[in-house]
Amino acid sequence: MLYKVLICDNVDPLCKKVFDEREIETVTKTDLSQDELINEISEYDGIVVRSGTKVTKKVLEAASNLKVVGRAGVGVDNIDIDAATANGVIVMNTPDGNTISTAEHTCGMILALSRNIPVAVNKVKNGGWDRKKFQGTEVNGKTLGIVGLGKIGSEVTQRMQAFGMDVKAYDPYATEEKADELGVELMELDDLLGEVNYLTVHTPLTDKTKGLISRDNADKLKKGIRLINCARGGIIEEGDLPDLLDEGIVAGAALDVYTEEPPNDELYKILKHPKIVCTPHLGASTEEAQAKVAEQVARQMADAFENKSYKGSLNGKSIALSTNKEVQPYLTLAERLGAFVAQIAPEHANRFSFEYTGNCVPYSEVLTDAVLKGILTQQTDKAVNLVNARVFAKERGFKLQETTSSETRTFNDVIKIKLGEDAEYKEIWATNFGDDDYRIVQIDGFPIEIQLGGHILMYKNIDKPGMLASVSTDLAKQDINIASLSLGRNKEREEAVTAFLLDKGVETSEVEKIRDMEGITALRYIDI
Repeated sequence: MLYKVLICDNVDPLCKKVFDEREIETVTKTDLSQDELINEISEYDGIVVRSGTKVTKKVLEAASNLKVVGRAGVGVDNIDIDAATANGVIVMNTPDGNTISTAEHTCGMILALSRNIPVAVNKVKNGGWDRKKFQGTEVNGKTLGIVGLGKIGSEVTQRMQAFGMDVKAYDPYATEEKADELGVELMELDDLLGEVNYLTVHTPLTDKTKGLISRDNADKLKKGIRLINCARGGIIEEGDLPDLLDEGIVAGAALDVYTEEPPNDELYKILKHPKIVCTPHLGASTEEAQAKVAEQVARQMADAFENKSYKGSLNGKSIALSTNKEVQPYLTLAERLGAFVAQIAPEHANRFSFEYTGNCVPYSEVLTDAVLKGILTQQTDKAVNLVNARVFAKERGFKLQETTSSETRTFNDVIKIKLGEDAEYKEIWATNFGDDDYRIVQIDGFPIEIQLGGHILMYKNIDKPGMLASVSTDLAKQDINIASLSLGRNKEREEAVTAFLLDKGVETSEVEKIRDMEGITALRYIDI
């Protein structure tokens, strides 16, 4: 078996079954401490977690072979994505697997909150009755506000509309067309808060959504509003709820998620408030949802190992694009060009300008990642890939400029790199000639064709008789055969660029001998 995966949390057996079918070894170890996980992780190519295991920066730095972190679920608060990216590790989640489960739970929480079901159940089970005390309210004819009109928010919309609710939503990324299709009115957040009877949130926890509902914006809330959070803990400020409930600003709250899970003692005191309905993060806890996310995360990770697909990747946009057959030749071209540029650039070069034309243009972002990978692989012994190339570039202080052009050139699909005026070689053009045929086609205005692969000796020289013979004679003395050569001339400047593709490498001392020949400048030995 080529790959090995650690399953850290209680995941449906379908996960292991899929990995077994794909001939991927699995080891299940739940309830590992951070230290235990750090000591264990170096053996594995992948790790599967739910919300119980924290994949921290220290874990990722210890994970020398790790390629993929798979989250069997949606939320990735327990995974340090920035650290994963810096270490070239793909983070995947399964956003579709628990959509229905979470939507249904949200609807259940709305109904439980409206009809006082939890406290009434507890009363009867303890020998009580007191029907009048538990009088509720109908949802029919009420207005439901939804923050986040994604897949779960959309499913909640359709279900609660069937109960006769009018639905309004806040989502800066939702289109009017989508809202119209769902029969939902889009509103600004402050306007929404003041108009709805119920508010349910379905967004990630970010700096913008943290404390979205709190004492700070209580004056914007419609009096008697009911709040529901089955998304992420902290979107509704838990510590402010008792006062909001006691003052009658909020009529009730239903929480399935919390800032700390399980809740600490202080949070438990808050949850004991009679107007708070609470469940232990059950949104995705159905047999169907757990089976779906377990199967889905295993298939996604197996596909990623085999470079078939990167569906569900949160930090691997370039990796995901790399599986596109149309972009693959350009990726190879870009990476080889980067390796070439790294070996002709001045020392400490950190300013690079990339320009893409023709069919390269739609893939400019991922091609820049590939060029950077090619450059950085020549400069560091760390594992550089399309996920972390920009992270390493930023750490090294690279200043990048990326442009696209529709300008017609001799070659349709060109990647152009500028190295700056202080460089001996200032501008390089490259293109793809066909299957596995990648070439430099212009250097500093000199038309030339250099295959991007193998051992290359390149130099500028005074354009006079005997230059080519002098260098080829010296190579012959070293028993180095010339596979091909290309020469670009500028008669007006009496200057030329010459490149040899050699059958084997050249010793540094021999390169220096050629460098010392009269009339030769900017000599570079390049190995790709």
